[in-house]
Amino acid sequence: MHYQNFKTVVYIPAQVAARFSKEKLEKDYSFLEKYIGLDKVYLETHRGDTDVEKEQILMIKEYLETQGVEVSGGITTVIPDFEGAEAGKQRLFGTFCYTDPAMRKRLKEISEYTAGLFDEVILDDFYFTNCTCERCIREKGDRDWPEFRHALMKEVSEELVVKPAKAVNPKIKMVVKYPNWRESYHFTGYLPDAQQEIFDATYIGTETRSPKYADQHLPEYLSYSLVRYLDNAWPDRCGGGWYDTYQCWSADRYMEQAYLTAFAKAKEMMFFQWSDLIENYFVGGMGIQLKKIDAMMSEVGAPTGISVYIPYASCGENHLEMRLGMLGIPMDPTPEFPVDGRMVVLTESAAADKDVVKKLQSHVAAGGQALITTGFLKAAGEELRREGLTEASVTDRKLSVTRYQITEDSAGYLDDVQPILFPEIVHGNNASWSLVNGGNGDYHTPLILSSTYGKGKIFILSIPDNYADLYRIPELVTDALKCVLSGEGFVSGKDFSVFTYDDGSMILYRYVKGDIRPAHVKVYTKKNARMLKDTVSGETFIPAFVTLREGWESESYLVADVILQPGIFRKLKWENG
Repeated sequence: MHYQNFKTVVYIPAQVAARFSKEKLEKDYSFLEKYIGLDKVYLETHRGDTDVEKEQILMIKEYLETQGVEVSGGITTVIPDFEGAEAGKQRLFGTFCYTDPAMRKRLKEISEYTAGLFDEVILDDFYFTNCTCERCIREKGDRDWPEFRHALMKEVSEELVVKPAKAVNPKIKMVVKYPNWRESYHFTGYLPDAQQEIFDATYIGTETRSPKYADQHLPEYLSYSLVRYLDNAWPDRCGGGWYDTYQCWSADRYMEQAYLTAFAKAKEMMFFQWSDLIENYFVGGMGIQLKKIDAMMSEVGAPTGISVYIPYASCGENHLEMRLGMLGIPMDPTPEFPVDGRMVVLTESAAADKDVVKKLQSHVAAGGQALITTGFLKAAGEELRREGLTEASVTDRKLSVTRYQITEDSAGYLDDVQPILFPEIVHGNNASWSLVNGGNGDYHTPLILSSTYGKGKIFILSIPDNYADLYRIPELVTDALKCVLSGEGFVSGKDFSVFTYDDGSMILYRYVKGDIRPAHVKVYTKKNARMLKDTVSGETFIPAFVTLREGWESESYLVADVILQPGIFRKLKWENG
């Protein structure tokens, strides 16, 4: 391995593999080895209309192995119409119809063929179904499409992919890669809950490209949070993160995908794909940056963060937790309701769990804290009110907020701000209390609402109609939110992310976008520490004592001022030395 904490991996699609000459392969390898350092390759046998001949596969495989490169197999389950198959244009992107007998037979053959050549095989993220042909409609019957596709893809995974592969090669490791569009998995038959009992490992798409233009609503933080989500879903079996060059119009935007994938402690860093990397100027600085990151990651513990409960087969407030991560709030999404008694965040996605209110009630009654969004309140509000967890509700009215007030701070006012549209929350005065108000004229609505239940607390966070407006909310408000979510310590400021680890380390990264400039951020802690140290540069920051209001209580912190440069990551730790 070129690095201590991860393997560098490149994917070779079937069309690229089929065209390789020995001379071209050697030349390309030299380029990638120089600028990335090549540990492993996934070599594809099938994609679309291309099936790579065994002799060609073996030529590529044998050459790379002589260079010390590990070689595994790959399959992309897309295919054109062919003689004997009945499914036609109902298949968006050319994905297989998994009820068509001819296509089912073909998939089994591809799996067996590939298993005969490799000891590990990954399925690219076209392993889903969107087919609505007449046969699929008949077999669906009275079920809805997610229910039908869940059952179909479970059967296909077992009977047409994994079992045939293991019959050919009993020691084979079968890996399923999930795409970056987590909110839609259940609509197309992706089922990480059931497939963890079928496949040996998983992988995740961490490509975020240009968030402004990508169709899947992809905040930059996704490159970190999806690795954490899959690692929490399949403990110790998430193989790596996969990113590409598409819609990346600067080297910084491209490399940020790799940075965040590494910060999440992905085991493999997958560069898609071979021919896109050759002579690509994005690749030039990657090896330098990965060496810096590798040195940093050798000295940090396991990733931590504020738990966000996102059940399997759920959607709502599209990737909202990732946008909170872009505000400098470390998030740790999980498909299981946390049982550690600490703070948990529930977005609208959590309402997909029919027992979520009971789980929330037990959590808070025992002394835990929870922050729920207006999306969750709207979806589960009737049951929340019936169980006495809150009296608040979300109306259909909106308020164009131009004024902010921190209610417990006599100087906590901010007026004449560019308008942001928020939903209106109504609540019982003194049954709950607004920590932050947003107003216009002489009217306002709570933006952060607090109430108690049992031994714990529930906070309600109002989410703007346009989720991107979260980035425009004044620091006065986002800092109040950070106090609520992580009272033991937080980082004040915006346009950056904080990645925290269980040894006390934190990595801060300020994104490169627009005309963003260097910025001061303030690092707060309740720890007994003498200084904040940049453990890479050795720079130290001597903190001062400050007092902040959290709800009705005053809290003392140590605070240190740090400058973040766009595109430069800092590794910090509070120390007594």
